[in-house]
Amino acid sequence: MTAQMPIAANRRLTVRLAHCEADLQSVQRLRWRVFFEEMGAAADPALAGDRCDRDAYDALCDHLLVIDQDRLERDGPDAAVVGTYRLLREGVARRHAGFYSAGEFDLNPLLATRADGREALELGRSCVLPEYRTSATISMLWRGIAEYISANRIGLLFGCASFPGVDPDAFAPALSYLYHNHLAPAGTAPSVLPGKGVSMERLPRGSYDQRRALFQLPPLVKGYLRVGASFGDGAYIDHAFNTVDVCVVMPVDAIADRYAARFSVAA
Repeated sequence: MTAQMPIAANRRLTVRLAHCEADLQSVQRLRWRVFFEEMGAAADPALAGDRCDRDAYDALCDHLLVIDQDRLERDGPDAAVVGTYRLLREGVARRHAGFYSAGEFDLNPLLATRADGREALELGRSCVLPEYRTSATISMLWRGIAEYISANRIGLLFGCASFPGVDPDAFAPALSYLYHNHLAPAGTAPSVLPGKGVSMERLPRGSYDQRRALFQLPPLVKGYLRVGASFGDGAYIDHAFNTVDVCVVMPVDAIADRYAARFSVAA
């Protein structure tokens, strides 16, 4: 799977799946730069030596890579990976350790509601180098996800999206806005595990400035909203990664019409 889209006059980006150990190591080093060096995640001493973010799920997942072809030609493959997503299919998760986000949210209501034979896909570990955080780069990632959906009969996308830091009240308007306006349907919504998070309803409806709430939303969350995502109930406090996580839910058939062609679900 390879697709190409111009990002700027001096950038040529492509997107594909990792296909070797060297690709995976490039992804892990990119994640280290973003999660640990930039965002302040707590480093495991066992990982700090080679400056790679890795865990047991990496070997089970497919990894989507955005590659800057100019950097590839100039600096080599390790420097060329500028964006990534980690993709875990339901069939693989059930045969092994389950979904990563099951350690933060109760996914049973979400996964029990489907009977169409299509798989769920967990999206995780999304990150992009700061200088590449543009709509064009995000479009490349979503194009790769669209091809993956089509190739693997995916019916449901879900995963975690993060707010920086571990103080949910710092984002009280944004979290309350998601709770009041974009909560997944009752009976199907994932919920934060007991003792591991807080309510997203930090403020009563009508008590906060909606413009401020929208301004506080991280770019990834805004992107999910544009596609038509809803969110689980509750926010997980991830002290290891220095984030407040919310659970994103995106049934493929419910993706907004303007994105349907991109996700190959128009029919």
